[in-house]
Amino acid sequence: MKLNNLNDLLIHELKDIYSAEHQITKALPKMMKAASSDKLRAAFQEHLQVTEQQIKRLDKVFDIMGKKAEAEHCKAMEGIIKEADSMMSERADASVMDAALIASAQRVEHYEIAAYGTVCTYAKQLNMSDVLDLLVTTLEEEKATDQKLTSIAEGSINLKAEH
Repeated sequence: MKLNNLNDLLIHELKDIYSAEHQITKALPKMMKAASSDKLRAAFQEHLQVTEQQIKRLDKVFDIMGKKAEAEHCKAMEGIIKEADSMMSERADASVMDAALIASAQRVEHYEIAAYGTVCTYAKQLNMSDVLDLLVTTLEEEKATDQKLTSIAEGSINLKAEH
C-alpha cells in the first residue's frame, strides 16, 4: 500500500493495531496460565474480554472508513509477545514470575497506548469525529489496564517477589 496522505497512514496504522490486538488475544490465555496470583489471572481474563471488544470497535472504525477490516502483521507486538513467551519459559519463583508477567503485559499496554494515541491524533487532524470517538474509548481502556497492572504490582506482587 502506497502512503500518499495522512488518511492512507491512518489506515496503515489501524491495520497494524488490528494485528496487534489479535496477537494479544492469543497471548493472554498463556499469560493467565503462567500467573499464580488470582488477582493477576482475573486482570488478564478481563483484559482478554476488553481486547475482544476493542477488535469489534476496530471493525466499526474500518466500516465507518469504508475499508475492509484486515490486519497487517505487527512485528512490534510479535516481538513483545516473543519476549513474554521467553520470560514464561524461565524457571522462576511464582511471585517473581507474576512480577515478570506484569512487566510483559505493561510493555504490551505501552505499545498500545502509543499506537492508539497516534491514530487518535490522525483521526482528529482528519476531522473523523466518529472514528476518533471509538479510538479514544480504546485508548482510555488501555491506560486503565496499565494503571490496574501497576496497582496489582504495587499492591503485593512486587513485595512478594522482593523476598
